Amino acid sequence: MKKGLSTLLGMAAGAAAGGITVGTKSSKRIKKLVDGHAKVHELYMAFDQWLQIRQQGKSLVEYFTKSGYKTVAVYGMKELGERLCDELKGSDVTVSYAIDKNADAIYADVDVVTPDDDLAPVDVIVVTAITFFDEIEEMLSEKVDCPIISLEDILYEM
Repeated sequence: MKKGLSTLLGMAAGAAAGGITVGTKSSKRIKKLVDGHAKVHELYMAFDQWLQIRQQGKSLVEYFTKSGYKTVAVYGMKELGERLCDELKGSDVTVSYAIDKNADAIYADVDVVTPDDDLAPVDVIVVTAITFFDEIEEMLSEKVDCPIISLEDILYEM
């Protein structure tokens, strides 16, 4: 009887430990999915706001010109960063360079450097990785003296 009880208790403890492990893995997976959804939603909302600005016949060039920014560095060369570079191309606002952690893997019409490189002076750095703006701003503010602004803020100020 003792052996049977010990076996039963051992099995119960093993099942509980396994359940905790599976539960922890499931929780991490669910958190990752939720975070990914939130990021996609923020991206969607930014593009929607940008489209509304364009439908009103406006361009983000107006924001930079009005603010007196002639040279820009773009942080983040995924979808929003690429579109910002495209929007500013051919205007009086020059994208001097882009900044991205994966600089070596990015092909762009401008030089792309990493955040660890020396950052040439510009009038403003625009962060297009809007989900991570606070962390990026904190990191960059130790390296540069220019304003660091979120593309999301620009979109909602237009």
